[in-house]
Amino acid sequence: MQNTAIINQPVRVRFAPSPTGTLHVGGARTALFNWLLARKTKGTFIIRVEDTDEARSTRKSEESILNDLKWMNLQWDEGPIVGGKCEPYRQSERKPIYKKYAEQLIEQGFAFRCFCTEEELDLKRQEAEAAGLDPKYDGTWRDADPKEVQRRLDNGEPYTIRFKVPSSKIVSFDDVVRGKVTWDAEAMLGDFIILRSNGMPVYNFCVAVDDATMGITHVIRAEEHLSNTLRQLLILEALNYKPPTYAHCSLILGSDRSKLSKRHGATSVTQFSEQGFLPDAMMNYLANLGWNDGTPKEIYTPNELIEAFDLTRIVKSSAVFDMNKLKWINGQHIRLMPIDLLQPLVIENLKKSNEEVSAILSNDFIVNDDNQLFINLATKIAQRDMELIAEGRKLVNNCLQYDINHTLTTDSHVIEVLNDDLLKIINVLIRDFSNNNLPTGIESNFHDLWKSYIKQIGKELGLKGKSLFHPIRFALTGRMSGPDIGDQLQLLALAPGRVLNTYVFSDLNQRINQLKSFSLEDSLKLANESIEKAKIESELLAKQLEESKEVVSQ
Repeated sequence: MQNTAIINQPVRVRFAPSPTGTLHVGGARTALFNWLLARKTKGTFIIRVEDTDEARSTRKSEESILNDLKWMNLQWDEGPIVGGKCEPYRQSERKPIYKKYAEQLIEQGFAFRCFCTEEELDLKRQEAEAAGLDPKYDGTWRDADPKEVQRRLDNGEPYTIRFKVPSSKIVSFDDVVRGKVTWDAEAMLGDFIILRSNGMPVYNFCVAVDDATMGITHVIRAEEHLSNTLRQLLILEALNYKPPTYAHCSLILGSDRSKLSKRHGATSVTQFSEQGFLPDAMMNYLANLGWNDGTPKEIYTPNELIEAFDLTRIVKSSAVFDMNKLKWINGQHIRLMPIDLLQPLVIENLKKSNEEVSAILSNDFIVNDDNQLFINLATKIAQRDMELIAEGRKLVNNCLQYDINHTLTTDSHVIEVLNDDLLKIINVLIRDFSNNNLPTGIESNFHDLWKSYIKQIGKELGLKGKSLFHPIRFALTGRMSGPDIGDQLQLLALAPGRVLNTYVFSDLNQRINQLKSFSLEDSLKLANESIEKAKIESELLAKQLEESKEVVSQ
């Protein structure tokens, strides 16, 4: 048995997409595993475009797939655009190569010309099915008289080239993921076509010839290709090429444990990039789908993945795609990013607009000395909580808006601060703002002033910890949780002249004016009514759920 666990030399691996659509997560994971093995062994990662389906293959699809690979930073060493020693890398441009090897197989007795028409083949299939037999090719032209073959050739009759499946042939190989796989070739296959009558080679023949002539050492692909391996191994043996090491990875499933598809939501790499996922996070998550290094570690940089990757650690069981886990991993990578790398992504997002949040920055916004601090704060605030880059604008917007009533009606925790201490703090804030003793965020040493000011209030009112910080947060930001209060106030103070003229926000003066009319009694009433309403709705929902369970059980 071949030892597939030890790889002590540079590998040559390939990712071979069919350009008939977009790059989905299953294909992206296959590309990633091949790329990781190539980088791990200082080998070669090849892109080979399998575009023999002329009716469905398009250059536009090819460009889309290659762009997605570039976005994921899976740069290839040989293939379209970059070239290489095995050019061309599109199967549609390799027809002379396939023709050459098909003719070689005929000369060596491993293949033959078949002049059966489609009508004749259909009739044979119908007769076999009627007799309860497997509708395999019956070998009509397998051992035909060479003179008859030549006569047909001279007459210009169309023909296919079929591979001769050896009698009593048992094919066996060791799959890195699935273990030993064995087939009875004669029982499984009839003599199969390798070259169609129009000269177009068949998929499995192309793959076998390409893997052989490109020196592919390891084939990592989805388990749905496992059945193709039988034909490919037969062809490779006939051509006298050593077969590569195979690793067939289990499929990626949706949340309902069916094969991942569009009905489960986003499945293409393009969709994920547009939604604000980071390439490194996508790489990290896809690696975790079906592979682990034997430790509890979940977050990896690309270099850490390369260092840890081991082909034998790919698991046999299917992985379930979990969007929430992908978002969590993306959030972890966002928080690991240096500010200077994250900042351009946040700026770009702040220029966008949707129905929920309007654009905050103008399209021509450029970072300069005047707005550097503002954008640093915006990036810091977004980085703290966002799981997707697209969420940054909403998080920054929350800091620039002020809606106490919304918090009173939606956050049950607000009841914890609706007491006399809140009123005392509000009165002190109003007093100090009027006397210019409240740091507003424009001061050069604002954070030092803010820390001192908080201590001062705590000492004056005899409050500390949550009893001090939570009411101050609620009073100045209108929310019960969020980024550092000082960062929010400074962002607010720097907003004028830096955000879009059409963007409306609530400055500190407006907030203090609202606090002047704050009523503890009215706020308690509104909060309690909202809590009671939410409780009733929750009980009603629970009742409806219980009733639906009873109906199902009946």
